[in-house]
Amino acid sequence: MMTKPLALVTGGNAGIGFEISQILAVNGYNLVIAGIGDVETAKKELEKLGSRVTAVRCNLITAEGNQELIDAVKETAEPLNLLVLNAGISVGGAFIDHSLEEHLNVISLDLLSPVRLTYGFLPDMIKAGGGKILFISSLSATTPTPYESVYGPSKAFISSFANSIREELRDKNIQITTAHPGATATNFHAKAGMQTTAFGDNSWKNSPLDIAKQAYDALVQGKTNVACGDEDTQKAWITNHQLSDEEKAKIHAERAIPNSKLKHGM
Repeated sequence: MMTKPLALVTGGNAGIGFEISQILAVNGYNLVIAGIGDVETAKKELEKLGSRVTAVRCNLITAEGNQELIDAVKETAEPLNLLVLNAGISVGGAFIDHSLEEHLNVISLDLLSPVRLTYGFLPDMIKAGGGKILFISSLSATTPTPYESVYGPSKAFISSFANSIREELRDKNIQITTAHPGATATNFHAKAGMQTTAFGDNSWKNSPLDIAKQAYDALVQGKTNVACGDEDTQKAWITNHQLSDEEKAKIHAERAIPNSKLKHGM
């Protein structure tokens, strides 16, 4: 009997991460899912799809939480074939209106955790002969993000980091795909405290299932960078590579400033 490949999905218990986990389960992967919330319910749902699932409840904001996850994956005694780095948070509002700790938490989860986990798993992947890494970045990586002033730069780092190590690993059989979702209909912006902004309304946003499908398809096709989302998202991906940072900052500010419900148009 052939052993199923093993995939780790951070934030795999909710939102885009859970949708990706379901797709991987259907496509023959065993899973390790990590999250700070209810991972056990997600585990039960994924097991119904025929996957063997290990659920790890850990806080990836901390160095200890990342090490706990690394140890849990290694305890499976299975080689990790696919690393999906999806977990992320944002903080909405003016930079000076939030504590330094809140901003550093965004950096710790969105930036430091992917670096820690990549560093923790990559040597074993190379030793095993190869593997895949799927970074879930954001369309926000392509623009300044006023009123989410730490989130966008953190995602820009991840996109650049992925492109950098891909080149370094050219001869190591490590495939790296970076997905850049547009705004998605999850509880992400609500958790960020952005209910009174244009991002507070989920009715116009991308489906997390559609985002997950596009990210998985890009992985299967061996693409390096892809925008995930509807036609507006695809247009914004192109436009954001053409406009100046000053122009993009103004556009994002108008949509993300508190107490604003301006048109969501990209």
